[in-house]
Amino acid sequence: MSDKPVDLLTESEAAAELERLAKEIADHDRRYYSEDAPTVSDADYDALRIRNAEIEARFPELVREDSPSLKVGTTPSGVFGKVVHAVPMLSLDNTFSDEDVRDFVTSVRRFLALPADRELVFTAEPKIDGLSMSLRYENRRLVTAATRGDGTTGENVTANIRTIAEIPETLPADAPDVVEVRGEVYMRRDDFFELNQRMAETGRVFANPRNSAAGSLRQLDPEVTRQRPLRFFAYAWGDASAPLGETQYEVVKRFGDWGFRVNELMARCDTVEAMLAHYHRIEAGRAEIPYDIDGVVYKVDRLDLQERLGFRSRSPRWATAHKFAAEKAMTVLNGIDIQVGRTGAMTPVARLEPVTVGGVVVTNATLHNEDYIRGIGTAREGRDIRVGDTVVIQRAGDVIPQILDVVMEKRPADAVRYEFPHTCPACGSHAVREEGEAVRRCTGGLICPAQAVERLRHFVSRNAFDIEGLGEKQIEFFFQSDDPSLQVRSPAHIFTLKERQRDSLTKLENVDGFGAVSVKKLFAAIDDRRRVEFSRFLFALGIRHVGETNAKRFARHFLSFEAFRKLAEEAVMPEGKGDPGNAAWQELNNINGIGSIVAGAVVEFFGEDHNRQVLDALLAQVTPLDEEPVGTTDSPVAGKTVVFTGALEKMSRDEAKAMAEKLGAKVAGSVSKKTDLVVAGPGAGSKLKQATELGIEVIDEDAWFARVGRQ
Repeated sequence: MSDKPVDLLTESEAAAELERLAKEIADHDRRYYSEDAPTVSDADYDALRIRNAEIEARFPELVREDSPSLKVGTTPSGVFGKVVHAVPMLSLDNTFSDEDVRDFVTSVRRFLALPADRELVFTAEPKIDGLSMSLRYENRRLVTAATRGDGTTGENVTANIRTIAEIPETLPADAPDVVEVRGEVYMRRDDFFELNQRMAETGRVFANPRNSAAGSLRQLDPEVTRQRPLRFFAYAWGDASAPLGETQYEVVKRFGDWGFRVNELMARCDTVEAMLAHYHRIEAGRAEIPYDIDGVVYKVDRLDLQERLGFRSRSPRWATAHKFAAEKAMTVLNGIDIQVGRTGAMTPVARLEPVTVGGVVVTNATLHNEDYIRGIGTAREGRDIRVGDTVVIQRAGDVIPQILDVVMEKRPADAVRYEFPHTCPACGSHAVREEGEAVRRCTGGLICPAQAVERLRHFVSRNAFDIEGLGEKQIEFFFQSDDPSLQVRSPAHIFTLKERQRDSLTKLENVDGFGAVSVKKLFAAIDDRRRVEFSRFLFALGIRHVGETNAKRFARHFLSFEAFRKLAEEAVMPEGKGDPGNAAWQELNNINGIGSIVAGAVVEFFGEDHNRQVLDALLAQVTPLDEEPVGTTDSPVAGKTVVFTGALEKMSRDEAKAMAEKLGAKVAGSVSKKTDLVVAGPGAGSKLKQATELGIEVIDEDAWFARVGRQ
C-alpha cells in the first residue's frame, strides 16, 4: 500500500491504489467470511478500508464496481446449501475515534435535513465478535438458518443452528407469521478455553473464540456442533410480514420477550456525548465481559428515520461500528517474499518470527510496496525495513499484524537495505514502475505464468464463475500440463476440457488427486456454468478497474452483455481536453458511479484484438444471461434515467438519489439524449438548460413526490 497522503495523490496514482485495495480487501473478506482463516489483523484490515474510503471521497469518479465500500462479505463456500436472503444482510461502516462518531451523527442529521436542536436518539450496544446469522420463522416455527455469505446469499446451517439451546424453535403467538431474527453466534471465552483443552488431544486447536464458533457451526455433522458451547445474541431483523415496533430499542426488547438472549449492555443515547460515554464505559470494562467484543455499534433508534436514511450498497446509513484500539507487540522480520498477481503487481510479503499478540500467533504481514519498505511517506519518518530488523507490530482482531515501526537500536550490524527486485520472480521479465504509481509490475503479460494462473484463478473464483472443484491447485495442474487434452491456458479451455478428454488416452480420473467421482462432479460443475449472470461474466474477464460493483453497474445499465460490448467497441476516447469523445464514450461516462478511468479501461480492453479473440472463444462456450431490471418494477420511474439538479428543499441530494434507485430508476450525473427525467430545484443551471434544449421532461421536487406517490 502506498502511504503517500491522499491529498497528494494524482488521479492515476489514486486509480492504481483503488485497484490494489479492492483486490487486497476482497482476498481478506474471502478468508474471513468463507474460510474462517483470516490473514490480516482487524487494524490492518480497517486501515485498508479507511484509505480506500478517503481516496474515493477525493476522487468520486474513480469509485470502482468492485469497491470494498460497495461490498458485503464474500460468496458462500458451497459446502452447505445456499439460501437467498429476502432482505440483504449488510455490513457496518466503521469509526475509530470520538471525532469520527461526531462526524457520523452530523452526516445523519445532514442527510435527514435535521437541525441540531431536534432530538435524535441512537442505541449503543457491544459489537460481538462472532458469526452473523439470520433465523427465518414462518408461522412462528424456525424453518431456515443462514450465514451472511456475500450479503445476498448465505449458507444453510439450519440443522446445526437447531442444536443451540439459546435459539427457540417456536415463537409466541404475538410474533408475525413471517419474521427473520438476526444476530450473532458466538462462544464465551471460558467455554473456548475449555473446548481448546479438549481439542488439544486431537492435535488441533482454534485460534480464538470467533474462529471456534465459525468452525463449530460449519460442521457437516450436527452432533459435532451440539457438543460445542455456542450461544446467540439477537439484535436485528430482516424480512417481516408485520411491523415489529417503532424503534430499534423496542424491537430488540420484544426479541427478549420471545425468548432470545439480547445484550444487557444495550442503551439509548440522546446526545453524542452520551454515546461516547457509553462506549468508554464498555471499553473500560471489556476485560470483565465474558465474550469477545471489538467495539460498540450505534444505530438510529426510530425506525421511520432508518427507512428514510436507507442503505448504501454494503452498509446502512443509519448505523456504524465504533472500533476499539489495537494491541501491539515486537518480533523479528525473517524474510521478504514477492508475490505476483494477475495484473502483474508485485507485492512484498513479510515473514515474521512467530509471536503471540492477544492470544493469537502471527507469522506474516503484507508490506504493500517498495516505498512502504523504504519508509517513504510513512509515519516511520524514512526508517526503512530490513531483514533481521525487530519490528513493532499492531493487531486488533485476528492473525496478521500491521508493521508500525522498526526498533533501530536492535538493528543487526550486518543488516542491508532491501532492494526491491526489478525482474519478475515467476518469469524473469523486466518489472517496471510507471510514473505516478506505487506498484511495480511484471511486463511478462501473457508469458508470465504467475499472471496467467492468477487470471484463471480469478475467472473461476467465487464471485466470478464460481466453478466448484477448480481451486488453486487444480488450476495450477491444468495450466502446467503438457498434455493437450488436459491443458487449460485460457477461460474457453475450461469449457472444452470434457470434450478433449473424451477422445484422449490420458484420462483425468487416473491422475493423482482426481478420481472418477471427482471428475464427474467437476464436469457437471463446469456445465452448470455455461449460462452465467451478466455481472459475474463481466467481472470474471478481469478488466482493470471493473470489479464486482462496476460489473453490476454495467449490467443494470445495459441489461445484456451484447449491448454493453457493442457500445464499448463503438466508444472513442477523447484525444485531448477539448475533445468530448463520441456519443458511446459519453454514455459510458454518464453511468452513475462510472468515470473516465473505468470507462477508459473498458474501451482499451475491447480495443485489443487478442482480448476480442479470447472473448469470442469463450462466448462460443458460455452464454451471459440478461440482467433483470432492479428496483420496484411497478414504480412509474422504474427503468428510467433520472438527473437531479439545483437545490432540493424537502430532501437532501443523497436522499433523493437513494429514493430514485430504490424505486428502480437509474440516476445519472449529467444530462444526455438518454435522460428520461430531470428533477430541478432552485438554482438549477446548465443541466436544466441542456434538458430544455433536448426536450427532456423537467419537473420540480413537489411533482417528483407526486409522481412516485410519496408525501
